[in-house]
Amino acid sequence: MDPVRNPYAPGAGQRPPELAGRDREVDAFDVVLERVARGRPERSLVLTGLRGVGKTVLLGELRSMAVRAGWGAGKLEARPDADLRRPLSAALHRAIRDLAVHHRAPDRVEETLGVLKAFALKATPSDAKIKDRWQPGIDVAVRTGRADSGDIEIDLVELFGVCAELAADVGVGIALLIDEMQDLRDDDVSALCAACHELSQSGAPLVVVGAGLPHLPAVLSASKSYSERLFRYVTIGQLDRADADLALTVPAKREDAELTEAALDALYEVSGGYPYFVQAYGKAAWDAAVRNPIDADDVRMAAPEASAELAVGFFGSRYERATPAEREYLQGMAEIAEGRDEPVPTSKLAAHLGRKPSSLSPARDSLLRKGLVFSAERGWIAFTVPHFGRFLLGRD
Repeated sequence: MDPVRNPYAPGAGQRPPELAGRDREVDAFDVVLERVARGRPERSLVLTGLRGVGKTVLLGELRSMAVRAGWGAGKLEARPDADLRRPLSAALHRAIRDLAVHHRAPDRVEETLGVLKAFALKATPSDAKIKDRWQPGIDVAVRTGRADSGDIEIDLVELFGVCAELAADVGVGIALLIDEMQDLRDDDVSALCAACHELSQSGAPLVVVGAGLPHLPAVLSASKSYSERLFRYVTIGQLDRADADLALTVPAKREDAELTEAALDALYEVSGGYPYFVQAYGKAAWDAAVRNPIDADDVRMAAPEASAELAVGFFGSRYERATPAEREYLQGMAEIAEGRDEPVPTSKLAAHLGRKPSSLSPARDSLLRKGLVFSAERGWIAFTVPHFGRFLLGRD
């Protein structure tokens, strides 16, 4: 098949394959947009799942939905140990620019941007040299006195309120989308929860949509005991067989191509229904096929190439971040689970490695910070990356 027309290549097609099977989440967000715009209370949303299930692609679709509805929308990606003010300021700046197109009072827009600029400038310590001072790129005068105390919790509550007021002026809302939310610093998580709590109390039209690894609800709960009331949690998992088939057949149909039932069987078996793998193996099978339709032999021929690419880009890049002690920990997990995607008891892992549980804590804590494992429940540990155990056991 023509590789130029490959519908599974990254960025190909009108609707990325990763969104197959996400109609429930898309429809639910459509209701959120409508309810908030009508001034009715609605909880913010948190999407959780393993790597490779399409959370980031889904966030992008939700942002597009908000923009099409006339909302202001901004998206950011949290980074470990990084200050929230800078990326949050940039995301809200984008959202306010979206609203400015519809707002009839330029002075109100400028006032809001002035408050946002004051908030952003607090990202730089007051004693920093002039050359080290960060400028947020907001071309208005600073409006002091709101959202600029230097306390992130106080400032974020005030800032969300100011931005929501601007959205209310034009009868819409603001959607703030945060990817890798589990990587926020503790004080930023606390501030975000406090701001969302204030929004829920006032009914202000601003919604936070966060996405992160399976332990994100525990991160939020540890920060504020009332966080479980602030967010609607949605678990994003692998696709069932029907949706995985759609992710493959619909893009192929756009290119006047088909897949046999045996090919779909083989692709589901090798991918496990994880959207990232569905796309990776689908791309390889397309490139390997010499005729239409794509059949099971094409999948079997292409699978080693797709696996090799995943071993380098998807699995290998993460494995290389681990220290020798952390790799020993990961390898032990894989051996106990026999390569399956399931949690293992930490006590059993310690016994397997012939170590005291306390001696493994540093490796475990570091792997948690790096996002390679998560605590499924107390006393259990699991990979954040599907098929990672199988990758480790298959290494030479």
